[in-house]
Amino acid sequence: MTASPASPDLKAKHRTMWGLGNYARVADELIPELGRVLVEACEIGSGDRVLDIAAGTGNAAVPAALAGADVTASDLTPELLEIGQAHAEEAGAGSITWRVADAEALPFDDAAYDVVMSCVGIMFAPFHEKAAAELVRVVRPGGRIGLISWTPEGFIGQMFATMKPFMAPPPEGAQPPPRWGDESHVRGLLGDSVSDVRAEKRTVAIDSFDTGAEFRDFFKACYGPTIVAYRGIADDESRTGELDAALAELGDRHLDGGTMNWEYLLLTAVRS
Repeated sequence: MTASPASPDLKAKHRTMWGLGNYARVADELIPELGRVLVEACEIGSGDRVLDIAAGTGNAAVPAALAGADVTASDLTPELLEIGQAHAEEAGAGSITWRVADAEALPFDDAAYDVVMSCVGIMFAPFHEKAAAELVRVVRPGGRIGLISWTPEGFIGQMFATMKPFMAPPPEGAQPPPRWGDESHVRGLLGDSVSDVRAEKRTVAIDSFDTGAEFRDFFKACYGPTIVAYRGIADDESRTGELDAALAELGDRHLDGGTMNWEYLLLTAVRS
């Protein structure tokens, strides 16, 4: 599939979406371990030049810097980078450059980095081929690539499937974010540009919610895509009620003894 060019309006909408709510709470309270998992999987250490694409509030960038790397954290949404910079200062992770950047048009030189990674970030760039091409372009031959992405069949993938009927249709050529959690899809995106691909499905345990309604209300308040879904149907009380019920049911279905297990794909590769 040939990706359609992303309009400035689409990029502005994405930038605004991720600035809504409080994504820092999602990253800090629910999934802080994912960044550390990715840094370990990429074997990041002292002196590595690392690019974190769609870094958000620094979930992976901060532990990479604490491991001794020289890190550039890039994201489309400046508000998230500002929060990440504050987090890094509190953690004593000073060797991070924070840069507003589009994952589909990165402002970095070819082969500029030893490691290029993304923790549930690049998956939300709408045109997967363009984002993957940029990811590959900026890592040096022999350098490492590391990705963590929510799987289509896992909890977050199912959350997006639940919200889809209530949201505006995506632009032509855009692909669903959880496809980055499909190993075959990612292998196709990276193609012959990489070797030594290793992929493993894992789960992160979430014990912050006692009921599906608690999960739903947290995401309604904090998570940009969920906030946008509700804003789109705000004038339709019936539709809002349907989405309320569907998300609460999803949460209840995945709760087991007060814990949810959210599945993700951890994929690493070497640039050919």
